[in-house]
Amino acid sequence: MLIIDDILFGPLKGIIFLAEKINEVIEKETSDEGAVKERLMALQLKFEMDEIDEEEYDKREDELLKTLERIRADKINK
Repeated sequence: MLIIDDILFGPLKGIIFLAEKINEVIEKETSDEGAVKERLMALQLKFEMDEIDEEEYDKREDELLKTLERIRADKINK
């Protein structure tokens, strides 16, 4: 039965593995203060180069600043 289980559940195990790796990358990206700061700088550059309008800039900036605040609060609480 183990060989049949491996054949049947192998693809599922692969999908689970990929999902876990994707989750790790997302967690790292959203919990790394340096990465968020880089995204803020890139956003500011896009705004200054007129690639996005002020409304879009403000919306994204607010999201990134909230993420940054959450990261800093998490560091304090640890």
